[in-house]
Amino acid sequence: MYDWIIANKELCKVFYLLTVAVICTIIVLKADRLFRISLHPGIRYFRNAFFFYGIAFITRYFLGANFLSAYVNFNPYLINSLFEFFLIMAGFSLFYSLLWKKFESSKMAFSSLFNFKIIIFYFMAFMIVILDNLWGTYAFMFFSQIILFSCASVISYINYKKNGAQHKFLGFYFIAMLLNLFAWSLNALVALYFNWNKIMLMNVYVLNIIIFLLFLVGVIKVTKVK
Repeated sequence: MYDWIIANKELCKVFYLLTVAVICTIIVLKADRLFRISLHPGIRYFRNAFFFYGIAFITRYFLGANFLSAYVNFNPYLINSLFEFFLIMAGFSLFYSLLWKKFESSKMAFSSLFNFKIIIFYFMAFMIVILDNLWGTYAFMFFSQIILFSCASVISYINYKKNGAQHKFLGFYFIAMLLNLFAWSLNALVALYFNWNKIMLMNVYVLNIIIFLLFLVGVIKVTKVK
């Protein structure tokens, strides 16, 4: 099975892209509908996270796909940098969806993509990408996301213990944060210590799809209730 996957890795990448892109699109649309009903800022930042994830994967696996090289050549450094930037911003957005109450007043910001607090995240993501490019590594991205999702797991667990009975989606959120932490840790091991081992990388892809599906199931359950 693994031999077939490795032999057809480009086809598998396209399938991976389409799967993640479709899941992200559905989550963004459903979360946006839920936000318009509830006007809950946390849902808005949650929606933004999957908007960034969608852009990241489309940038990396579509613009960087081999079948496009016959028509147009995109700079691989630019593609990788954009992929990393949007991936980091997605993580920041998920994290901020848990913490927005501590930093925002009752008056909701006009834009969830361009306000002072989010611009700080843009700057941090940009600096992480610059550092990785200067050192020729992804270590800064991996360790920043591992720290981020470690904190997010703790916060989401606390939220679940306090309000889990009233908001079942918090249980999905907590499990998804843990899986994200595990996925980033595994990805870091594959990249930094196993030189992008193809078999291990395929396991990371499968885990990523499971995480996105878990979020999708949670969102569908919440929107059905609404």
